Amino acid sequence: MSSESRPEREPEQGREPDAASASGPAPASEAEPGGEAAPDAAATPGSAAAAEPGTPAYADRCYRSPAALAGGVMLLLLAGWLGTDALLHGVTRTRLIALAGLLLVVPLVVAFTLRPAVYANPQRMRVRNPFRTITVPWGTVESLQSGYSSEVVADGTKYQLWSIPVSLRARKRAARQTERAERAASRSSGPARPTGFLGLGGVPGGEDDATGKRAPSDQAIDELRALALENGESSTAQGEVTVRWAYEIAAPALAGGVALAVLLGLL
Repeated sequence: MSSESRPEREPEQGREPDAASASGPAPASEAEPGGEAAPDAAATPGSAAAAEPGTPAYADRCYRSPAALAGGVMLLLLAGWLGTDALLHGVTRTRLIALAGLLLVVPLVVAFTLRPAVYANPQRMRVRNPFRTITVPWGTVESLQSGYSSEVVADGTKYQLWSIPVSLRARKRAARQTERAERAASRSSGPARPTGFLGLGGVPGGEDDATGKRAPSDQAIDELRALALENGESSTAQGEVTVRWAYEIAAPALAGGVALAVLLGLL
C-alpha cells in the first residue's frame, strides 16, 4: 500500500517535495560531516577539544609544585650569581670550571624543579618528568595511586608523577582538620565556638565542613581519577602510551659533567 500511495501523492504536491528535498536534506548533510569531523579533530594527539561535538574546548589542566618552582628559581639565581662572579674575576682554569659547572647544574636544576608537570584533558594525560615525557591516553590507565609518591599505572607499567609530590605533613594536617570539623558538626549544626589563641583556632560546624579536607596531592589524584573514569571509555581517549626522552636536558648535563670531570682530573 505504501509503495503504491507514494506515486499518487507526487503529482498532487507538484514541486513541493523537490523544494523540501532541496531544503531539508541540505542541513542534514551539513550536520553529518560536522558530527563526523568533531571526533576526528578530538582524536588528534595533543588536542584539547572535547569528544562530543558542540562541547567547548578548554585548556589542559596543569598540576605543578609551587614549592619546586620557587626552589628552582632560587637555585638558578644562586648558580647565576656564583657563575658570573667566577667568569668575571677568576683565572682561565676557574672560568672553564665555572662554565662546565653551569652546563651541568643548570639543566639538572631545571629538570628537577621547573620542568615537572602533569597536563590533563578529556583525551589523555601528559606526564612531564625530569628526563621523560609520557603521554597516557585515559583508556590505558589502570590505576592512579597516591601513597608515599604519586603514580599512574598504564599498560602494566608504573610511572611516577614528579609534579605531584606527596606531603605526609599536609595529609596529617588535613586529617586533623577533618576530625575537628566532624566533632564540631556532631555537637551542633551551627558555627562552633572559637577556640585557641584570640579565638582563631575554631572550626565552623555543619555537615558541609565535615565532608573532609584533602591534602593537595590527594586532591589532584582524585581529580585525575575522575577524568580517567569519565573519559576512559571514550573513543578519542584510546591509543598507546608513548615515552619521549628529554635529550635537551640530558645532553647538556652529560656534556657539562664530562667537561667538569676532565678539568678536575687535570688539576
